Amino acid sequence: MRWSGQELSVDEPSALPGLARLNNLVRSVRTPDFAGITFHEVLAKSALNRIPGGGGPMPFGWTINPYRGCSHACVYCFARPTHTYLDLDSGKDFDNEIIVKVNVADVLRKELAKPSWGHHPVALGTNTDPYQRAEGRYGLMPGIIDALADSGTPFSILTKGSLLRRDLDRLVEANKRVPVDLAMSIAVYDDDLQQSVEPGTPTTKARLATVTAVREHGLDCAVFLMPIIPYLTDTRAHLDEALRQAKEAGATSVLYSALHLKPGVKEWFYLWLGREHPELLPQYRRMYGRGTYAPQEYRRWLAGRIKPLIRAHGLERGREDPMTGGVRSSALGMLRDDEGERQLVGSAVRATGSASAGSAPRSAGSAASQGEAPDAASIVSASLTGLGVQPTLF
Repeated sequence: MRWSGQELSVDEPSALPGLARLNNLVRSVRTPDFAGITFHEVLAKSALNRIPGGGGPMPFGWTINPYRGCSHACVYCFARPTHTYLDLDSGKDFDNEIIVKVNVADVLRKELAKPSWGHHPVALGTNTDPYQRAEGRYGLMPGIIDALADSGTPFSILTKGSLLRRDLDRLVEANKRVPVDLAMSIAVYDDDLQQSVEPGTPTTKARLATVTAVREHGLDCAVFLMPIIPYLTDTRAHLDEALRQAKEAGATSVLYSALHLKPGVKEWFYLWLGREHPELLPQYRRMYGRGTYAPQEYRRWLAGRIKPLIRAHGLERGREDPMTGGVRSSALGMLRDDEGERQLVGSAVRATGSASAGSAPRSAGSAASQGEAPDAASIVSASLTGLGVQPTLF
């Protein structure tokens, strides 16, 4: 993809100093189709990101981020601080200065071809959204999907982008070869609030229609009801309506968690809150004044409110991958042995020996094997706790 005549020299004042230091920056691009946004095209040196905290019987978490920064501009986005290492701020710059790894699919294919690659599940959409608006012009995801499927690597996608529908036929074909797990993030079911807190995202209606499209293609689709925003989206009426609409759209499971505000995000969120709902600032300062997460008492209260509603709407409470923060891969409980066969993770392996995933049929979006290890999530949680990282509550 090339936008003629839109290039900005990295030596111009408009080129940001952190980006000017990059030796892999190809050029910076602006176009009238994306008013106020600058795309900085870079040549990625790697595509796969390893998340520490695994080991033993549990694989490391792996992610791919074709973009850095996100035009969805969600004021609560936990990934905002990732922009600061390039001298970009975590507020407006995160929304408007988008790093695009134009060669990410080619680099990924080379990495997946290495004999050392373990074919562990890979998550997309756990940092910045792979189906943000720029994907409509750059088209990076088809190459990524093909590279993963061709290499036999399971993957999951979490997105707010209705552009996912463009790739559904490709994802159906990929799911015939590897486990593919999909989830739509739909947190706000009040149209005015949604456009205020997530100004660059597709509407709730458009995302629900995407859930339906996924299901019509024979794939499962989870809905991430995340974050639940205290005092704004945690009323029984809002939660009940959210779950009703998710069920009606065909969601196969729902995951939820309360808003958390890490440094670099909290300040930006408070600016929005002070502008739109200043009456809530005192409550938020009490709730989040000492840390990132909502108080345990609030999370218990929220669980007590939403769990009965999930059951009432006939929805399954889904499982988040505590390593990556995305939808839990249906292949996560399986590893490959030295001969390439998949094995159960954890105590089930030690007790029963290897088990081939080929012994049980796999339908679209279902578990890779009926013998999925029941202790896989606890192993990951223990690893995170050992590192001082708090797993997401759901």
